[in-house]
Amino acid sequence: MARPHPPNDEKEPFPWHLGVYDAHCHPTDTMSSIPSLPSMKTRILTVMATRAQDQALVSRVANTHMLRSSDPAKWSREECVVPCFGWHPWFSYQMYLPEEDGENGGDEERGDLTGDEKIAHYQSILRPRPPSDSPIFASLPNPKPFSTFLSATKAHLEHYPYALIGEIGLDRSFRIPEPEPETKGEGQRDDGLGLTPGGREGRQLSPYRVDLAHQRRIVKEQLKLAAKMGRAVSMHGVQAHGAVFEVLREMCVGFEKRIVSRRERKKMGQKQEPGETEDGVKVVSENERKPMPYPPRICLHSYSGNVSNWKQYLDPAIPIDMFASFSTAINLSNDLDGETPKSFEEIVKSVPDHMLLVESDLHTAGEQMDQRIEDIVRRICKVKEWNLEEGVTILGKNWRRFAFGTTE
Repeated sequence: MARPHPPNDEKEPFPWHLGVYDAHCHPTDTMSSIPSLPSMKTRILTVMATRAQDQALVSRVANTHMLRSSDPAKWSREECVVPCFGWHPWFSYQMYLPEEDGENGGDEERGDLTGDEKIAHYQSILRPRPPSDSPIFASLPNPKPFSTFLSATKAHLEHYPYALIGEIGLDRSFRIPEPEPETKGEGQRDDGLGLTPGGREGRQLSPYRVDLAHQRRIVKEQLKLAAKMGRAVSMHGVQAHGAVFEVLREMCVGFEKRIVSRRERKKMGQKQEPGETEDGVKVVSENERKPMPYPPRICLHSYSGNVSNWKQYLDPAIPIDMFASFSTAINLSNDLDGETPKSFEEIVKSVPDHMLLVESDLHTAGEQMDQRIEDIVRRICKVKEWNLEEGVTILGKNWRRFAFGTTE
């Protein structure tokens, strides 16, 4: 018998005191909002880097606000950030890797590409292929070696023991933005709010997309680093859900989990795990104690795939601890007042309780971010038929497992 729908409406007080966590956001895009972090109702922000201009900013915020323990009881009010370092697919065209056959040698030695090498790089990865005399080349930055960025990311992860990798991923839909208008300099977009340079706000888009093969190489190098360092990953996927799954599956070949029956598991003396089914369960192999070729945990952020896409990740043989997070900004098109679409309800229902996370995906910290988090939590609780305290508790436990790999 289905349990009665719990009270969950706008009049029910929101239980911020239980600890509410934003699994994916970009407050360093508006650095003027950073002083509001300690006074926010959302307890912890998982802060993403995306491009060259914001890696150091995430590091700067982490120096003041990063968690120094995985135990919430030990957090000071100033500790309210988990930093994440990564290269977003929107900016993957700005980086180059050696030829896959390895004949070019180390890309660090080549340095930034200029002149004909720069043009050749962009012609090799942009679709459609720009002609050699295209004015687009003058507006594009000199491509940098990806190994330099990867080394810097590794140094950040070593310096910040709770740092994660993000935002990375694949995107078939995005197009490279046109250059900034001469009358509007970097950092002065959006009515002079002082946004971090390098973003796409208010800019016209060119016809050029980045070849998916190039994106795949960029994302796989970052996933390998996450695997080596044992860190969780926040993944972007737009019109590329099959490609994202394929990349992750390739990394897991030969390391799939063995499935045993509940009865056999009981004989082995193993405890029940989250998500255990009647027919079979995930069994932790002895090799999982060692570094594996895949990241330990991945969150598919603002997940926009359908139920069929998502069910691929429910295969109990997949060794990665998978999560899906949802936001009002992306999944509900910023509609704070409208009805929750049936399609959104269906995908949320298809995600097992222990795999759910929430996020704002906003580019400014403060009251608006709190509002977005409260809105998405209320909607998910209603879909899942949780009361608010139950839902916030479940979502908080899930976030701590995603960020730290801890079980409670």
